[in-house]
Amino acid sequence: MATLRRLREVPRHLLVCEKSNFGHDKSRHRHLVETHYHNYRVSFLIPECGILSKELEKLVMETGPYYFVKNLPLYELITQEFINTFVKKGSCCALTYNTNIDEDNTVALLPNGKLILSLDKDTYEETGLQGRPSQYSGRKIMKFTVEESTMMSYFSSYQVQEHQPKIAVSTMSDLQCPVLQSYELRGKPEVACSAGELLDWLGAVFCHAELNNEPNNFISTYCCPQPSVVVAKAYLCTITGFILPEKICLLLDQLCHYFDEPKLAPWVTLSVQGFADSPVSWRENEHGFRKGGEHLYNFVIFNNQDYWLQMAVGANDDCPP
Repeated sequence: MATLRRLREVPRHLLVCEKSNFGHDKSRHRHLVETHYHNYRVSFLIPECGILSKELEKLVMETGPYYFVKNLPLYELITQEFINTFVKKGSCCALTYNTNIDEDNTVALLPNGKLILSLDKDTYEETGLQGRPSQYSGRKIMKFTVEESTMMSYFSSYQVQEHQPKIAVSTMSDLQCPVLQSYELRGKPEVACSAGELLDWLGAVFCHAELNNEPNNFISTYCCPQPSVVVAKAYLCTITGFILPEKICLLLDQLCHYFDEPKLAPWVTLSVQGFADSPVSWRENEHGFRKGGEHLYNFVIFNNQDYWLQMAVGANDDCPP
């Protein structure tokens, strides 16, 4: 019965919201994008837009490629050849594929060359490395996180598959959107919706859920928060794959320039989700799956260059930076 009760519980999470301006000297937007390494989905939503600009379309098409390397021994990630070929010439990220962070041995390679190993007890003892117990091991120590300052090695002698990110676009008509004011992060009754309400609404839009809360809808009873407006068209683009922070920075910069010319839209959003089974979220903060495995962030970019930044992780993760 205790297990059933836990399964019925709504997963808890940590959500940090802040506001700033892209022109401020102390704005953290670029640093937070650059230190969220393992990204698998990027979505942006532009209200009052039916056709993407050529600049944005070009960036979307140039997001990839990324590569699968099969049966790559871990020692290949610490040879001098790979250091010279990849790390010293630019950013490189890697992550084990098709592993469960709370059950399997998992490896992540960070752009700074640090290798993060999340190991079960037997494997940890076999390596002879010095590490620390994982906070996701429960009462019995089952998993460890080990950090070793290494670089990467060249893997051309192994089976490598090139993949391109999947791109999905849609134009939504008569979309009910929440009213936002850049200076009202917490919202104000009958004036503007809060950052938390917007994030819930975005999740419903990304899932293509109905927002009208009709009594005969047995899938979703969600409705758009108030106050709201109906926009004639909204453009939604979703990119799924292994997406480097540098590509996301370029996309964020281009969305900031979206308002260089007058637009009907008062704001646009950029949402980024990390791999659920990555051993880290931001920087080297340990990440676990538990019930959801979420670690994500969302920018709301206003036409005056103000922005909201929302960062969310599971309740057992370290608080977002």
